[in-house]
Amino acid sequence: MISPFLVLAIGTCLTSSLVPEKEKDPKYWRNQAQETLKYALELQKLNTNVAKNVIMFLGDGMGVSTVTAARILKGQLHHNPGEETRLEMDKFPFVALSKTYNTNAQVPDSAGTATAYLCGVKANEGTVGVSAATERSRCNTTQGNEVTSILRWAKDAGKSVGIVTTTRVNHATPSAAYAHSADRDWYSDNEMPPEALSQGCKDIAYQLMHNIRDIEVIMGGGRKYMYPKNKTDVEYETDEKARGTRLDGLDLVDIWKSFKPRHKHSHFVWNRTELLALDLYNVDYLLGGRIDHGHHEGKAKQALHEAVEMDQAIGQAGIMTSSEDTLTVVTADHSHVFTFGGYTPRGNSIFGLAPMLSDTDKKPFTAILYGNGPGYKVVGGERENVSMVDYAHNNYQAQSAVPLRHETHGGEDVAVFSKGPMAHLLHGVHEQNYIPHVMAYAACIGANLDHCAPASSAGSLAAGPLLLPLALFPLSVLF
Repeated sequence: MISPFLVLAIGTCLTSSLVPEKEKDPKYWRNQAQETLKYALELQKLNTNVAKNVIMFLGDGMGVSTVTAARILKGQLHHNPGEETRLEMDKFPFVALSKTYNTNAQVPDSAGTATAYLCGVKANEGTVGVSAATERSRCNTTQGNEVTSILRWAKDAGKSVGIVTTTRVNHATPSAAYAHSADRDWYSDNEMPPEALSQGCKDIAYQLMHNIRDIEVIMGGGRKYMYPKNKTDVEYETDEKARGTRLDGLDLVDIWKSFKPRHKHSHFVWNRTELLALDLYNVDYLLGGRIDHGHHEGKAKQALHEAVEMDQAIGQAGIMTSSEDTLTVVTADHSHVFTFGGYTPRGNSIFGLAPMLSDTDKKPFTAILYGNGPGYKVVGGERENVSMVDYAHNNYQAQSAVPLRHETHGGEDVAVFSKGPMAHLLHGVHEQNYIPHVMAYAACIGANLDHCAPASSAGSLAAGPLLLPLALFPLSVLF
């Protein structure tokens, strides 16, 4: 293991050598600024088209510090210093800030925030698809307080919709698109208290299959919550934790199939081979499931690589669509107590050490740190010496200031990046529940239709379906 003093020496010698030669010339920065100004002036020609497509990318837990660190990582994966790199979302012309608090929480959870950015209504912590009149875990406060999402608004307008997520499809983040639940943890009836069941509340997996029966694309994890109790999983046959959980004996995958018209092509896939084998021209409905795995474990490396993967997906969506008729929104539900600092030199590995020792305990520290979480470690009565561990390992838990089994969310605002029709309406600082109202306005769906042309006029809304995939990347479950 490299000694702390050798690390300091390396950091010092790299500082000047990592400055690209072109950046030493003031003309480089002046020309760059002028090009940016030219582009900004073009934005005065606002895109007020009706959005044929709306795509929302939601990085669960992707606070501003995570965006910055992911940008650096993306550059370093391409053997560049990293700081000068542009994420795909960095190229979007409009940026806003979203206030993430829940109606009863200063620092929010993923359920209340999902209700805000999907249903347009702020809600209590732990509840999905319901107003703040619903109290968490109290089934009898649900009825009459349900709120619908932009997914429902789109379906009511005759549009095609989809949900694609790297976590469970019945996780709090995607479930607000279709469910109304007093508790985000009611994945199946197995997780619900007897009182809630007796009062008629339904679990989230059940609602996925019954509330909006014609969602065209559903892809994500949470397969076990759709099968009867103890049913062996098709992929993990020997893993007891992967077995079905449902007490009602329902096979929700079979129910999903039964709901689809016989003249339509419906496909259930559970692995990459089956997915790639599909003839997309002969698919009307698609259901894909996997097993969820991820934790609030302080594993920054996993989280940042997930953010880079999300950025690639954003880029691919941009290639496949046009900003003339496609509104794309990239945002987060909340932040995390994740930070990086320590006066690191240009090009320092985002997972590396700061170029100094603590002036208190005389030990090195990584640039990435957490305010709280499982990375708090004391060895011999002192803070762990990170030079004695593999801090570049994929599963390394970055040090934290306060010991917790699971790291918490952060309460600061998160960024909202947008491009396409009406993207300019996402500007400044907004309440989080404002976001779906803008998307609906742009697509001429939902309640606010005064600006929309009649269906019989030229360029009518009937010209094509609305593709409204909710792409969810759960960075939070990887922290």
